[in-house]
Amino acid sequence: MRNRSIISGIDWWTIGLFLVISLFGWMNIYGSSYSFDQTSIWDFSNRAGKQLVWLATAVVMGGIILMIEEKAYDVLGYIFYVIMLLLLIITPILARDIKGSLSWITIGPISLQPAEFAKCFTAIAVAKYMSRYGYRVRDLRDLTVPFLMIGMPMLIIMVAQRETGSALVFLSFLLAFYRQGMSGYVLSWGAASAILFILVIRFGEVALPFGVGNVGMLVSTLAIEAIVVGLLIGHEKDMRSVIIMGLGVILCYGIGLLVNIWTSVNFNYIGIISLAYTAIYLLVQAVKQRKSSIGWIIGFVIVSTLLCQGCNFAFHKILQPHQRIRIEVLLGMKDDPHGAGYNVNQSLIAIGSGQTTGKGFLQGTQTKLKFVPEQDTDFIFCTVGEEWGFIGSAGLLLLYLALILRIIYIAERQRDKFSMIYAYCVAGILLFHVTINIGMVLGLLPVIGIPLPFFSYGGSSLWGFTILLAIMLRLDAARVNKMQG
Repeated sequence: MRNRSIISGIDWWTIGLFLVISLFGWMNIYGSSYSFDQTSIWDFSNRAGKQLVWLATAVVMGGIILMIEEKAYDVLGYIFYVIMLLLLIITPILARDIKGSLSWITIGPISLQPAEFAKCFTAIAVAKYMSRYGYRVRDLRDLTVPFLMIGMPMLIIMVAQRETGSALVFLSFLLAFYRQGMSGYVLSWGAASAILFILVIRFGEVALPFGVGNVGMLVSTLAIEAIVVGLLIGHEKDMRSVIIMGLGVILCYGIGLLVNIWTSVNFNYIGIISLAYTAIYLLVQAVKQRKSSIGWIIGFVIVSTLLCQGCNFAFHKILQPHQRIRIEVLLGMKDDPHGAGYNVNQSLIAIGSGQTTGKGFLQGTQTKLKFVPEQDTDFIFCTVGEEWGFIGSAGLLLLYLALILRIIYIAERQRDKFSMIYAYCVAGILLFHVTINIGMVLGLLPVIGIPLPFFSYGGSSLWGFTILLAIMLRLDAARVNKMQG
């Protein structure tokens, strides 16, 4: 009777979307890995056959998860999280180096990537903490622990395992934080940080035509000042502060230009002085007017200044050489069509050749002749574009849109915070993966190597996403049972 009750509470629309996307992915894995001497899609010696095994085991795994008592995920949330952290720590010790990454553990005939499962256990722990009685997101102090929860696995994966793409996925948890009341300033900081990073890196080696310094630091400093002006006008309605602050910044640069007539002035330092003046002035206004909202703007100025100063260090000392050159190619700093830019160039050729309706299943030339590296994993979307054309590509994106919107709908109908926060974490992770994967295949974003959910070849990613989805469905089924009870 209990099993029948669970089955009646399952959201079958989500199950259906999962199966359609997974089976379409399986077909495209066969198409991308197909060779002319290969005859059967059921051949378990090729990648399509192996993916079918992964898919069958994923369905069984999902069924088992649906049978587990839903309270187990809440009660054991922190235990799962600690075990996951320990596994991430020992992974670099046990893993062998694969293209500079130490993120894969070999167990018998299979290889697994623990980072793919870390997202699920982190989501459970975050949902458990933020669903505590009386917990509310009022300011940054309330987000300290959740930020640490996503920051620890992120740091281990990025530094110890040297897997930047898998680490950046943890930023997707910001969607759940925002839904729980996190200020929009935090998301604005994230967008502004990305813009500043691009400005500093892109123009960091361009010297100023006057004095000492580089265009990157000057432009990024002025961008920070412009954002502060926008915040003061849009949120604080304080034109007086804008005028006084603007005159101070103009005075700083004016004195610098005047002194530069007689001796060289480092305008990177002038920018820091102007930002320091801005922060001090805003601090005085916050105290005088007793406005805590100005504190967010002060924090933005301080964090952005530190970010600009640390961009070059992070770019040259933390990122791997192949990651740096990918960013340089994307930003137009280098032209490397046969090296770092080769994957994206071939991917664009494959997608463009598909035109409106595609060349047909197994008829793609770019993929059949293996021009696109990783065409059944990270770059599998190019197979869709070549063989199924714009119609097939748009159809796949609509399927993902329907799945993510369905998950958000499920999240909003939950009766407890734990289930709702967890569902939003799932939606954020899927949205991040789809956006970044499609963006890098189209040459709009750097190639960081993350799979397309339920679509790319690989057992770890398929199992990881299936576990994420199955736990959410189990929690949702419990909601239905409680309503019936």
